Amino acid sequence: MTRQYLSSLTAKPRTQAANLHLGIILAIVAGALNAGGYLAINQYTSHMTGMVSMFADQLVLGNFDLVTVAAGSWLAFVMGAACTAAMVSYGNRRDHSHVFARPLLLEAVLILIFGSIGGTLEQRELAEVSLAVILLCFTMGLQNALITKVSRAEIRTTHITGLTTDLGIELGKLFYWNRTNRDAMHPAILANRDKLRIHFLLIGAFLLGGIAGAMGFKYLGFVSAIPLALALALISLANQRQHDS
Repeated sequence: MTRQYLSSLTAKPRTQAANLHLGIILAIVAGALNAGGYLAINQYTSHMTGMVSMFADQLVLGNFDLVTVAAGSWLAFVMGAACTAAMVSYGNRRDHSHVFARPLLLEAVLILIFGSIGGTLEQRELAEVSLAVILLCFTMGLQNALITKVSRAEIRTTHITGLTTDLGIELGKLFYWNRTNRDAMHPAILANRDKLRIHFLLIGAFLLGGIAGAMGFKYLGFVSAIPLALALALISLANQRQHDS
């Protein structure tokens, strides 16, 4: 990859190709952290449906420590998204050419912190594991808001429920039988093949990241998070190197 290509992934002028390529990279990262993180801390962190359900379940069961964890994790996801919005807005107000680079660099730093605290979680203390869960939820909120801002809400990467739903809708259109007696009032039902391709690519990237992350955390432990952080840091800093050269 060239510096110019890496720099284009965080540049303010957007192309569909840049949005998709960044989306695929972030989907791989989210899949790796979600699946690998589950093996490490026994909790999925990329989507908040489970957290809200966990809050409800544990509230009814009277496990108020876990209620606090669920509430804190949900709030961390929200604050992560808010952090991205604030950073992008700050960059836009000052006409920065790469407004998406700083949130991506922050995500890289947070993933690096998560990868470096693995040794402290060996005893599975609730407080320590809870902090790791909250850290990952903040990171996923940060990332989800980032790709939402980048793609104008066309791409999601931290969860695939919406992608799977959209994929099913387009497949329904693809296999719909259009009768021959169509007219202007009843046009043909046609699938958007570009959307189909994008949905397949993003779901596949999330799955690939999940497999890689699960294998990494199973056989290497928390150190497997470091390559993810370095990859994001490389992308976020590419524009600085390009300006300096």
